[in-house]
Amino acid sequence: MVPPKQSNTIDFDAAKLQRAASQDTRTLSRRPLDLLELRQQLNLQLQVSLEAERILAVFFREIQQMLPVEYMAYFHAGADLRLEFGEVARHSADYRLTHASEYLGEISFRRTRRFSEAELAQLESLMACLLYPLRNALLYRAAVQSALRDALTGTGNRIAMDQTLGREVEVARRHLLPLSILMLDLDHFKQINDEHGHSVGDDALRAVATALKNSLRNVDMVFRFGGEEFLVLLSNTPGVAAVQVGERLRAAVEELNLAADGKRLPLSISLGCATLNGGESVDDLLRRADSALYEAKRDGRNRLACAS
Repeated sequence: MVPPKQSNTIDFDAAKLQRAASQDTRTLSRRPLDLLELRQQLNLQLQVSLEAERILAVFFREIQQMLPVEYMAYFHAGADLRLEFGEVARHSADYRLTHASEYLGEISFRRTRRFSEAELAQLESLMACLLYPLRNALLYRAAVQSALRDALTGTGNRIAMDQTLGREVEVARRHLLPLSILMLDLDHFKQINDEHGHSVGDDALRAVATALKNSLRNVDMVFRFGGEEFLVLLSNTPGVAAVQVGERLRAAVEELNLAADGKRLPLSISLGCATLNGGESVDDLLRRADSALYEAKRDGRNRLACAS
């Protein structure tokens, strides 16, 4: 059975927290100092970070001083954010956050008993403190993502690859987890540019990048680090499973329907697979994957080779 929900849209400019102003003011008036003090405390604590994850964690922790909230979830597809805090419960109050027509995400609160109108008024008053810190955090996140994203394909760029790969290798070593990478290359890319123009070449790169992302888990990461070269980072993935992923990617690209000059343009990729060895450096891992990629291209392209 779907838990009952109390859903609202909060537009902080237009609504001005109408519920807080109009509903059950007598209940609120019994402890205005507590609400005021908590708002002041939130205004201070939410300004100390530009990380959305930290801001929302602080907000969830602090509002529990006044309201028994057992669970909070936040979702923003455009910012690639999905956060959960606490334990899921039956009753919920859900909000769509906007400011000056700017979408700021969806937030949901849950607990074992239904929220009263007075509690919703308190909750919405406290959410007003979240508005500007959250908006600033989303802007900061967008700027960081832009700096680490390849503009053409939407994948991570070389800077993002270097940072992420170094971090994931350290995690794999510390926790003794498998880690594999797939280095891949769009076959005959120069020929595509020469025969059909760079616009079609760009279309081919975008189509390949989309096929890669659509064929991977959410935790897998794709980076473009050269003209037609991509790297797929497969955390907690041993070599055998990485080969299976690589073959799935190869098939997905081969099935693409990209047209050029009114005809289907066949696309394919060659892949080199390497799995992290004990004590191996990032450079050595990349070097082995590159050697495997060269082997796949040398043996006829549109195939996968594994590093020894």
